Amino acid sequence: MTKNFKIFSNYFFLLVETRWRWTLLNFFVAYTCVWLLFGVIYWIISYNHDDFSEIHLPHNQNISSFTPCINNIYGFTSAFLFSIEIHTTVAYGRRSITLECPETIMAMCLQCILSSIFQAIMIGILFAKLTRPRGRTQTILFSKHAVINMRNDKLCLTFRVGDIRKSRILNIEPKAYVIRFNAGDSEVDNLEQTELKVVVDECESTFFLWPSTAVHVIDEKSPLYRLSAADLLCCKLEILVVFEGIIESTGQPVQARSSFTEHDLLWGHRFVSMVSFNFVKKMYDVDFSKLSEVQAVDTPLCSPCEYNELLALLEDDKALSNFDFWYK
Repeated sequence: MTKNFKIFSNYFFLLVETRWRWTLLNFFVAYTCVWLLFGVIYWIISYNHDDFSEIHLPHNQNISSFTPCINNIYGFTSAFLFSIEIHTTVAYGRRSITLECPETIMAMCLQCILSSIFQAIMIGILFAKLTRPRGRTQTILFSKHAVINMRNDKLCLTFRVGDIRKSRILNIEPKAYVIRFNAGDSEVDNLEQTELKVVVDECESTFFLWPSTAVHVIDEKSPLYRLSAADLLCCKLEILVVFEGIIESTGQPVQARSSFTEHDLLWGHRFVSMVSFNFVKKMYDVDFSKLSEVQAVDTPLCSPCEYNELLALLEDDKALSNFDFWYK
C-alpha cells in the first residue's frame, strides 16, 4: 500500500510540475477512459438484459410493456452519453435508470464516487499549478558574476541580487554553498559541499526595496581562505546560492537559485552603483541593466590566508620599531 501511495504521489506531483499541455492531455485521456469504461459497463448490463432487441427498443416498449435497465438506451452511443451525464451531473434528460437491474444502480453509485474523486484530484492539481511560486522566482535576478574585492580591510566574495516586481518577498534568508570537485582514486570525482556564511547588506533580515549585495567574508572558516587569484584559474568549483522567502501576496514560500563556477568569479572587481537620485521626480531610480556591471579595483592577488599572515608580520615589525624607538 505504501508503494502504491508513493506511485500516486509521484504521478500527482508530476502533473503539477509538467507543462499545461501535458496536464490537460492527461485530464482528457483520464476522463475519456472513465466515460468509455462505464459506457461499456452500462452497455453490457443492458445487453445481458436483452434491452437491444428490436421489440425491446424504446419506441416499441409501450407495445411490449418491457421495462429496460436504463430508459431510452438504443446502443453503445446512448450508453456512452448516459455515462457522461452521470459523471458530469448535467441532468439525465430522457435517459434514466430503473429498478429493473440492481447492477445498474451499483454501477451508477460507483461512478458517482469515482467522479467526485476525479474532480477533487483535478481541482487540487489545477490549484497547485496556478498558485505555485515558480513564476515568481523568474522575477528575482542574480548577477552573472561574483566578485572578490576588499571590504573593510578584508577579502570578501560578493554577488548581487534584485527583485523587479512590486510585490515584495518577506523574511528572505540567503544561503550559499561551495561545491568542489576533487579527483579521487576512483573514476568518479569526489564532491565536497561546504556552506558559506552570507549576509545581505550587513543585515540579518533582507527586504527587497532595491537590489542588494550579498557578502561572504573570506575568513579562517571559509573554504576559499587558501585560494589565491592564480588558484581560481586551475581549481574546479561551483558556488550555489539560494534565496528563500515568503511571497507577500499569497504567503507561500519561494526559493530562487543561481550558481557561479570558477569562470564566473572575478578577482579584483566590484559592482557599479545601480541606484541614482532623480532630481526631477525627487525619487531614486534603479537601473537593472547594471546588475552585472563591474569595474576593476586594486585587490591583493594573494590568498586571504597569505594576506592575513602578511598583515600580522607588518604589525609585528611596526610594534618592534616602536619598541626600539622608546627604549634606545
